[in-house]
Amino acid sequence: MEVKIRNRSRVMQFIATLMFLSLVWAYAQLEWGTPQGVKVKLLQARGSIVSADGKVLARSVGDRRLYPQGPLAGQVLGILGKSQGLEGLEYAFDRELAAGQDLKLTINTGIQAVAEAALARAVPKHQAEYGSVVVLDTRTGKVLAAASYPPFDPNNWRPYPQEARRNRPFLDVFEPGSTIKGLVVAAAVNEGLTTPGTSYSTPMRRHVGGRWGSVINDAVDHPPSLTTQGILRYSSNVGMSHIVEPFTPQKMRDYLTAYGFGTYVNMPTVPSAKGSLQPLRRWDDLVRATNAFGQGMSSTVLQLAAAYNALANDGTYVSPRLIEGTAGERRTVLRPETARITREMLRKVIEEGIPGMAGIKGYEIAGKTGTAQVVVDGRYSSTLYDSVFAGFFPSTAPRVTVAVMVHGAKHDYHGAQLAAPIFKDISTEVLSGWGAAPSLSEKQSQTP
Repeated sequence: MEVKIRNRSRVMQFIATLMFLSLVWAYAQLEWGTPQGVKVKLLQARGSIVSADGKVLARSVGDRRLYPQGPLAGQVLGILGKSQGLEGLEYAFDRELAAGQDLKLTINTGIQAVAEAALARAVPKHQAEYGSVVVLDTRTGKVLAAASYPPFDPNNWRPYPQEARRNRPFLDVFEPGSTIKGLVVAAAVNEGLTTPGTSYSTPMRRHVGGRWGSVINDAVDHPPSLTTQGILRYSSNVGMSHIVEPFTPQKMRDYLTAYGFGTYVNMPTVPSAKGSLQPLRRWDDLVRATNAFGQGMSSTVLQLAAAYNALANDGTYVSPRLIEGTAGERRTVLRPETARITREMLRKVIEEGIPGMAGIKGYEIAGKTGTAQVVVDGRYSSTLYDSVFAGFFPSTAPRVTVAVMVHGAKHDYHGAQLAAPIFKDISTEVLSGWGAAPSLSEKQSQTP
C-alpha cells in the first residue's frame, strides 16, 4: 500500500513539475519574446506602405514582410526585424505600422525607377563609390523620387553592408560646391546688389581676406571681365567673391538659412541630416567668399533640391514632403521677379555652357553644376571629388526640381561630365512620360 502511495506521489510530482515548467516557459515567452502565434498576428496586422501611384512597396503576408517592388526605394523603406522596424520608414513609423495603419508615400514609382536607373548607369561607368538623387514636385514639395546607388533589396537585407542600406539622399552630408552660386546670385539680385549685366574684373586668381586671407582660384579659362551672367556660365569663384562683397555676413547667412541650409528639413518623423553653416562669429571676408561658391558649408541632396525648388517656385521655399497628407512649411525667400530673372540666367548657363551635357533640344532646362573637393584629414583632397548638379524644368514654369550628387568618381568627375548627364537622363524620361511637346520658341529657333 505504501509503495502505491509513493509511486502515485512521484507521478503527481512529475506532473506538477511539467506544469510548472510549462508556466515558466510561457512566462519567459511573454517576458523575452512574443509567442509565435502572436507574432504571426502582429505581422499580419502590420500596415502596408504604398506609393503615390498605388503600388504596394511593403506588406505583410503570413509571418513575412514582403517588398513587392524589390530594390525600388529600398533604402527609403528600410527593414523590419523579428517584431519591429530597424531602419528607414519601417523604423520611423514602426508604431503606426504595427498598429495596422497604412503609410502612403509621395513617391512616384515610375520616376523613382528612372532615377535609380540613371544612377545605376553612371556610377559604375565613372568608377564612383556611390550616388543619390532627389526629385521634387515644384509646387507642393512632394518627394517624387529619393534614389540611392548601390541598390539594396529589403527582401534579403542581411548580406548587405550597413552603407548599402543608408538612405543617402536624406542622410549624406557634403559640400555642394558651385551649385550654391545660383542661389547666392539670386539673393544678391533680390537685395539689389547686382544684375545679370553687371560687370566685374575677373582675373584667374584673387587674394581675399587681407593678411589672414587666402588666394581664390578659378578652374575654367574665361575673359578678364565677366558679367554676373558670365560668372555663372564660367562658374567663376573670383567673380562670386566680387558679387558678395556688399553683403553683410548676417544678411548673406540669413539667406542661406532661408534656403534651408544648416537646419533640419521640416519633415517630422522621417530621419534626415541638417548639414552645417559656420557660426556668424566666424564669418570674415574669406568665409563669406568661400560660402558663395559652396565651400565651408554642407548640405544633403534633399536640402539642395529644396533650396533650388525655391527658385523654381517663384521664390517660395516649400519644405519637402515624403508622406501623403502631411502639411508642409512655406516661406518667402525671394521676390517672384527675382526668381524668374535667376531662372533665365540658369537657363542660359545650360544653353550657352553645357547644352550637350544637361540640355534637351527643344526644351527649356535650367540648372547649375558643382565639382566639390572632399575634405580628407582636414584638408581639401586633390583626388577625391563630389560631382553635383541642381536644376529644374521647364525653366519658365517649372514642374519638377532635381538634385544629383555622385561621390568619388575615378575619372570624368566634374559636375558637367557626371552629375549633369544624370539630370539630363532623368529629365528626358520624365518629359517623355508627360508626353510634353518641345516649346514653340525652341522649334522656331531650329527652323532653317
